[in-house]
Amino acid sequence: MHPYNRFGAASLIVLMYATTAMAMEEESKIEEIVVQGKYLSLDKLDAVKTPTPIIDIPQSLSIISSDQIEKQSFTNLGDVLRYTPGLSISQGEGHRDAIIIRGITSTADFFIDGLRDDVQYFRPLYNLERVEILRGSNALLFGRGGGGGVINRVTKKPVLDQQFTGLSAGINTFGSYKVEGDVNVGVAEDAAVRLNAFYEDLNNHRDFFGGERFAVNPTLSIMATPDTEVHFSYEYVDDDRVVDRGVPSQIVTGGPNVPLKGFKKTFFGSPDGNRTTLQAHIAKGHLDHVFSDALRGNLTVQYADYSKLYQNLFGNSAVTVVNGSPLQVQLDGYQDFTDRQNFIIQSNLVSEFKTGPIGHTVLFGGEFGDQDTVNSRNDNVFADNDSDKITIAFTDPLNIPEFSFSNLVRDRESNVQFLSVYLQDQIDVTDWLKLVGGVRFDRFDIDVLDVLEKNDTNGLNGDFSRVDEKFTPRLGAILKPAENISAYVSYSETFLPRSGEQFLTLSLDTESTRPQSFKNKEVGLKWDIRQDLSVTAALFDLDRSSFTSVDPTDPGQIIVIEGSQTQGFELQLDGALTDRWTVTAGYSYLDGKVRQKDRGGDHGNRTGQTPRNMASLWNTLALTEKLGIGFGATYQGSYFVREDNSVKVPDFIRVDAAIYYQLKDNLRLQVNVENLLDETYFPDAHSNSNISTGAPLNARFTIIGRF
Repeated sequence: MHPYNRFGAASLIVLMYATTAMAMEEESKIEEIVVQGKYLSLDKLDAVKTPTPIIDIPQSLSIISSDQIEKQSFTNLGDVLRYTPGLSISQGEGHRDAIIIRGITSTADFFIDGLRDDVQYFRPLYNLERVEILRGSNALLFGRGGGGGVINRVTKKPVLDQQFTGLSAGINTFGSYKVEGDVNVGVAEDAAVRLNAFYEDLNNHRDFFGGERFAVNPTLSIMATPDTEVHFSYEYVDDDRVVDRGVPSQIVTGGPNVPLKGFKKTFFGSPDGNRTTLQAHIAKGHLDHVFSDALRGNLTVQYADYSKLYQNLFGNSAVTVVNGSPLQVQLDGYQDFTDRQNFIIQSNLVSEFKTGPIGHTVLFGGEFGDQDTVNSRNDNVFADNDSDKITIAFTDPLNIPEFSFSNLVRDRESNVQFLSVYLQDQIDVTDWLKLVGGVRFDRFDIDVLDVLEKNDTNGLNGDFSRVDEKFTPRLGAILKPAENISAYVSYSETFLPRSGEQFLTLSLDTESTRPQSFKNKEVGLKWDIRQDLSVTAALFDLDRSSFTSVDPTDPGQIIVIEGSQTQGFELQLDGALTDRWTVTAGYSYLDGKVRQKDRGGDHGNRTGQTPRNMASLWNTLALTEKLGIGFGATYQGSYFVREDNSVKVPDFIRVDAAIYYQLKDNLRLQVNVENLLDETYFPDAHSNSNISTGAPLNARFTIIGRF
């Protein structure tokens, strides 16, 4: 978190450049960006939609700049979030981003430039200005979902009156390589174009893993009038890779079971059959207009088309180990197709005015979305037993019997329309007291056609629908005993229709149940020790009503859990300790418990994939004008994979390091070393029998230039 940033996220990037001795921007360019950062624009902090200094936001949040992404050589969102307190990563079945924020798992609480981006895929980082991470339930700004928080990616925009080219190329010791390009051209005094693109060849420590992905993102910005700015963008993403769901758990007499050890490379799937592909087209237009000194607004229209396939075999149960090796392995599998089209319109008005001595920042906005999804699933069928499951003798590699994805078990079409209106007022009562209050109304309307149920006997004939309407509040108070210190208290809610995340698991017997709800109570402290150094802390209580989870006895099935509660604490230090030393450090304590589970109680069990303790530290130290180093570590405490608490993943510490050398003013060479001490660890999981193995000691060599 960066509470010292008083002018929005743009100036955050400036401060990081200014405090890093190896920054590649010339001083004159830095000064220009500082001026832009002081301008109160709606797009300077997309996640909160208002020009609010971070120190005055009654919520725990973090901002990861493109500079930090570059310096730590992050290649995916999982890398970014591992250095963020309160967050852990789920495996996502090896084909998608999946996050766990304050004990709440989600594959849909992702946004891009403030708009929903809820398709299941691995999101690239090549075109990002920053990543904004808001923790705590907050439907007022984002609508349904976001029970634990949301991840908002902010993309790079063209820069007027500038010509520059950024290039980077890197390769790691597994043979994976990546190239990125960033070209900005001022085509006229009031117009500029920017092109970001990347290509990555995928490889890692796992047998048979591989693939490739690439993306291109042209953008155009036009200053139509002195008060009106227009942006157009298009992005194409293509991802083709092997689906890897890690290793199964190992049976331990007396339990709990543990991840299978000693087989960090072994692939428990089909090298030919495990595959995922994605093609995404995202087109967007954005208009920002200043009506007066006291009123400005924006309008964003986005259309996105996603085509997704994933198919895989995977370990389906715990294994018995004799003499250090599994005796047998049970395999299951399926093939899943999803096509989705999203059309979203969002508009915001922000007015800053006074009523007597009291200041107001009023946000009024609305959003409409129309999402069409076609999804089908085929179970695999093994020729030997005409079943979707089979138990085989363990060999390395596995000797996979003949199979096909030929049993159609789901064929659905769904349409979701959502309409939202929200109003919020940030009230400056005095210099030392600020209040925030707001409410949002959402209407969520889903219609589903289940082709396989067209001739059912329950009278619905495969057609069913549901409408949910919900008011969700946000309340907060900020006490400022000094300009650089704030203490806050907040209460927020959000909701998630039973079918509201991916629209795939709605069933006729659960369709009539109420949406799950989330209530977050939080107190926090934000202190700007100096302009370039800050510390933040938050204490929270997050209550969740009934929700669905993977059935621990059958990972292909979904069960209902009656509720959970997560209480916790987060602490983060960020900024420059000296003119040569910058640090980012975070710690979180999460106590997540299940209230009741529908299969025999389990009241008081720990929530799935919620480590009690997580900590991270990253330092950047400039040794000379040309030479610098980075070093740090992440710690993740032990956790239970699922709410039945039958499989426990051990804790670990992973140490990382980096060396930076400035070849020229605009050219840098860096080496990033991951897992310096070669720790054996299991970073994430999906189910009790799908647990990822951490990569051994490896390094990435990157050259970065800006011309």
